[in-house]
Amino acid sequence: MVWFKRPEQQEATGDAFDVLQFVAAKRLSRGLLTVIDATNVQPESRKPIVELAREHDVLPVAIVLDLPMEICHERNGGRADRDFGFHVVRNQSIQLRKSLRHLEREGFRYVHVLRTPQDVEQVEIERQPLWNNRRSDAGPFDIIGDVHGCYDELVELLGLLGYQIVPANPADDSLTGPIMRVVPPPGRKAVFLGDLVDRGPRTPAVLGLVMNMVGKGSALCVPGNHDVKLLRKLRGKDVQLTHGLAETMVQLAAEPPEFLQAVERFIDGLVGHYVLDGGRLVVAHAGLKERYIGRASNRVRQFALYGETTGETDEFGLPVR
Repeated sequence: MVWFKRPEQQEATGDAFDVLQFVAAKRLSRGLLTVIDATNVQPESRKPIVELAREHDVLPVAIVLDLPMEICHERNGGRADRDFGFHVVRNQSIQLRKSLRHLEREGFRYVHVLRTPQDVEQVEIERQPLWNNRRSDAGPFDIIGDVHGCYDELVELLGLLGYQIVPANPADDSLTGPIMRVVPPPGRKAVFLGDLVDRGPRTPAVLGLVMNMVGKGSALCVPGNHDVKLLRKLRGKDVQLTHGLAETMVQLAAEPPEFLQAVERFIDGLVGHYVLDGGRLVVAHAGLKERYIGRASNRVRQFALYGETTGETDEFGLPVR
């Protein structure tokens, strides 16, 4: 996005930024790359940008030009159309350096700082798809809902779907849990919709099998609310041992610490939802609004986990949806 304003028209700055916000919002609503080129050395000038990104469930990225002050003075002095004075550049440089340590706390997901002219000349900006963007993955897919610790039933289901489950090589140190290997039918891939844990008798075995499948590329997995609750418990958070979590913790107590660490990393790395098959298939645990598809924010992730809720709980302690 390119924005032009004649330098002598400083009285139009307010209107210019109103238009900028409007155009940026329209682009973001359409899922288009949106670049805002502005000084933004004060927190109050960055705040509307971060709020705009949150409103549209996108990840704000800051590219910061933190060049030496003498270079800024030199280049500013060569601009015949503007005469800001030494103090303006100095104050902006000071404000910029005060801001650097706060950018992530303000909400910028990624911060890239260019500190020398060589950095600026050599930098390359590469657009990367979001983690939930698997549009190039065309399947076919076998979509499997809440397993809830039922390992034997999962193995039987995979067998009925044509997956071969055979003993794995014990020397493969990437394997965790049961030493089994799953070979999918040609071209097929399993997609697990979360809630791998709780209630069933063999949660560690389910986790081990799914972790191996995801690690080998024969499956995808999105998290469920039970998985996220287990993650919080593994991290020492105060959570209620209800709805099967108590049984899960008893089963996991028999596993080595390395397995528990692998489970924690696995659940933490799960993406809230996936967009597959050229955008024709979207998978999530609880559901997803159309405007959230392919977006990335905590609000989108929470909706994918829990669906539409009222904020209330029923007589069983479950959220009212």
